[in-house]
Amino acid sequence: MKNSFSTPEDLLASLPRQEGILEPYSYQYQGFWYSSTVLKSLIDCQNQFQARENDIFLVTAPKSGTTWFKAIIYALINREACHPQDPHHPLLKQTPHQLVPWLEYVAPLDNNNLVSNSLDSSPTRIFGTHTPIVSLPESIMEKGKIVYLCRDIKDTFVSLFHFSNKINFRPSPISLENAFDLFCRGSSPSGPVWDQILGYWKKSHDKPHKVLFMRYEDMQNEPRVQLRHLALFLGKPFSQEEENSGLPDQIIKLCSFNTMSNLEANKTGDFLGVVRNDSFFWSGVVGDWKNHLTVEMGSKLDQITEEKFSGSGLSL
Repeated sequence: MKNSFSTPEDLLASLPRQEGILEPYSYQYQGFWYSSTVLKSLIDCQNQFQARENDIFLVTAPKSGTTWFKAIIYALINREACHPQDPHHPLLKQTPHQLVPWLEYVAPLDNNNLVSNSLDSSPTRIFGTHTPIVSLPESIMEKGKIVYLCRDIKDTFVSLFHFSNKINFRPSPISLENAFDLFCRGSSPSGPVWDQILGYWKKSHDKPHKVLFMRYEDMQNEPRVQLRHLALFLGKPFSQEEENSGLPDQIIKLCSFNTMSNLEANKTGDFLGVVRNDSFFWSGVVGDWKNHLTVEMGSKLDQITEEKFSGSGLSL
């Protein structure tokens, strides 16, 4: 998927630009909005990444439970090599973002050689990404498995707003009203969020063996049922012995918000030298938007969501 521009700066200059929620400007590429840094990395990824048969890709809109689900998939895939109650479990010492790299930031020379987040001899690799389905490297749909996690739009927005002012990439903090207006107009990272969700929703029906569509709220309400469903999709179903020993519950506890947010690795240090690790943890509570948005704001997001998803069979 090569582009004809000689430099990344030439490409950026050719694209629609408007104010961003996380950074001063966002650029529209293939119908979605990105910061300049993410866009450059995405284009490199499109041009050079090659998926393998056992690869797993966790896809989310930003602030939809990404950190939580990176931990869950990592613990699930590696449960035989490292029991979730092991006091030396990697998730107790490293952040989920260290253990499950972002697809866009994997160096081209590393993607087939050095990335290995399976603790045994398995060839499985796990990546995270916010990339819409239309912009994924072509080999992913041919060879990988995709887990798509979505969340109530209102809670997603509130978490994104607070994250923006935590990381402080803009010249000054963004107001709730300004962020809300941009979000509603679709100018959110890898957004419009509704278009991103719909792309994966439709693909999960077209290719259910390739794309598993999951909801944050379902995982919160019935974690054991959803974890079993996830394990089955990834080809790692729980054995009866594992069920009897309480292994699913142990994975859920290890990866819980309370456990993860209180670990030293997640409270200190930074990601890629630019984002504090504790910035990735916000409330995590379903319906927390009610504590931050007006009734009118909530109603407006619900109305947009209903209009966007009309006729799709999807409701959030």
